[in-house]
Amino acid sequence: MQNHHKAAFHTLGCKLNFSETSVMARQLQENGFQKVEFTEQADIYVINTCSVTENADRECRVYVNRALMLNPNAFIAVTGCYAQLKPLAVASIPGVDLVLGATEKFNLPAFIHDLGKRGVAEILSCEIADVKNFIGAHSEGDRTRSFLKVQDGCDYSCSFCTIPKARGRSRSDTVENVLSKISNLAASGIREVVLTGVNLGDFGKAAAGEPHVYEFIDLAHAIEEMDVEIRVRISSIEPNLLSQPLIDLVSRSRKFMPHFHIPLQSGSDRILKLMKRRYLRSLYSDRISYIKTVMPHACIGADVITGFPGESDADFKETFDFISSLDISYLHVFTYSERNGTVASSMAGRVEQGVRKQRNLILRRLSDSKLKSFYMSQSGKTGMVLFESGGKDGMITGFTENYIRVRTPYDASIERSLQQIRLEEPDQEGYFNYRQLQFAE
Repeated sequence: MQNHHKAAFHTLGCKLNFSETSVMARQLQENGFQKVEFTEQADIYVINTCSVTENADRECRVYVNRALMLNPNAFIAVTGCYAQLKPLAVASIPGVDLVLGATEKFNLPAFIHDLGKRGVAEILSCEIADVKNFIGAHSEGDRTRSFLKVQDGCDYSCSFCTIPKARGRSRSDTVENVLSKISNLAASGIREVVLTGVNLGDFGKAAAGEPHVYEFIDLAHAIEEMDVEIRVRISSIEPNLLSQPLIDLVSRSRKFMPHFHIPLQSGSDRILKLMKRRYLRSLYSDRISYIKTVMPHACIGADVITGFPGESDADFKETFDFISSLDISYLHVFTYSERNGTVASSMAGRVEQGVRKQRNLILRRLSDSKLKSFYMSQSGKTGMVLFESGGKDGMITGFTENYIRVRTPYDASIERSLQQIRLEEPDQEGYFNYRQLQFAE
């Protein structure tokens, strides 16, 4: 390829997808492409898809059309979870030239022989059962923070989820490789690493189907012992895999931030069983209580799904009351959507769309209340803010250790720096006002 070709990328879905998009972008840049924004005219557009909701097809079509509006002759490559699950559906979208599956996406340059429109999309997708090895990734573009993929795939069989079919069985990087990558990221100026995976707490299987070589707690101890100045966050971890020793490590850590995201999905034991989750309410509440006992200032987020098949008014009230009783800080609320090939898609007790959306709204309002209460509980406390790089609308933003958002008028001298502050009160947009205490570095 000639070096004047331009490539643009768009990522749908989770932070894990963002890290993998960065891999594809670096590969094309190493092959002479210039990376540009997705809103600019490019010669090739790469769309990395998600399959979590029913909107996967619609979202994919939207971004294919946006690319073609910018350049009707552009080469369109689609990859990611939706491309692995539904390659024929993706290939049928007008304008798509290349569809890459779970492993093929990591070798994008090899499949681009020329950038001419192909008329009929080429599909390169393996059987998911053949995906055995771990392929690492980390995000770039944000000079402050990097999302580091350390685990992929999932051996769980939740009745609503398509991820195991899109990403395969659980497999992980090695502890040694993760430590090396963190060292390299720190040396490049990255100040914070977010450990990501499909089922992060299941870290330790070197290859799909093999027994654990390590446990996630082993990785956490190894990171804690590194002689590197860097902040570390755990992206999301299943409650049954969030052990007391891991919570204790975070509570006394120099590196790990007091911030947890722990999927709940439902506050009804009956619905949790239908979902084939690997815990019940009692275990979840025990985890929250213990975190708050050893880290009262910790920020805790949770995922919850509304409108799962069979969720009655009583089940939803049980979920609402259970979440209300928990000392958590915010929710990510998802409206259940049927996914072909899942057990839940054929379950009885379908909940009407209007009811699903109404329950979603109720829980989002509860989340707003929870976040406001958490923020107010932190008023007057001190913290260390890591300010982002760059500014927007004349402001610079950052996060405390426990994930409280702060902002101040833009000042280039504090970009990517740690600042000690005293929190005062949140503004109308949810950012904390604060008083500077001292320059921390």
